[in-house]
Amino acid sequence: MDSDKFSIIIPALNEEKIIQQVLFQFDEIIKKDYGLEIIVSDGGSKDKTIDLVDHTVDKVIIHKENFKQNIARGRNQGARNSLGDVLIFLNADTLISDLNVFFDSVKRILENNSIVAIACPVKVFPEEEILVDKIFHFCYNNYVRLLNKFFMGMGRGECHIIRRNNYFNIGGYNEKLAAGEDFELYKRLRKTGKIHYLKNCVIYESPRRYRKFGYMKVFSEWLLNSFSIFLFKRSISKDWQEVR
Repeated sequence: MDSDKFSIIIPALNEEKIIQQVLFQFDEIIKKDYGLEIIVSDGGSKDKTIDLVDHTVDKVIIHKENFKQNIARGRNQGARNSLGDVLIFLNADTLISDLNVFFDSVKRILENNSIVAIACPVKVFPEEEILVDKIFHFCYNNYVRLLNKFFMGMGRGECHIIRRNNYFNIGGYNEKLAAGEDFELYKRLRKTGKIHYLKNCVIYESPRRYRKFGYMKVFSEWLLNSFSIFLFKRSISKDWQEVR
């Protein structure tokens, strides 16, 4: 995979508080060494998000239609405007624990043509982590790992790593889903090949949703949407509430 290129696709909506921190991790050396293309797919921000990213990334895709864009559509819009052989979808509040380990591992893993996508463990920012965060993410990350190893595919939406051809061959994210689109995509990808769990590289995210709603509510929504998608091919949630 030495010649392959990566497209980093970040859907964003009113992320002025954190988007620069996320983008600055991909400094010029990292971008050059790994042939990165960085795309922000904005869902119609009303704050300074677009102004902050406009001269920092390679492309800014702006949603201008008069309907609310969900994250599935935002990711698909970014992908359609990308050039990379490998698509890496990151949420706008995520940081990668070690970028060199991350990209070197992805390149090595995808030398195996039977692997179509990669899933990663997720934790909250270390400086904001408390005991309940450690317990929940230890359990949930292992749940994701076991699903990919023995059952259906699963990838936490904070970071999806997918071969370009496989992504487009199955039609990308299901834009009819307001929630659970991450689970549903990897469920379909798993039918086309293997999903590797990249246990040695952590994706850190803001705990803002957990702090506002609590783990019980967040997890119950994830679970209900997953069951609904699995059984009825639709999500329970009609909208995914913005937390900023």
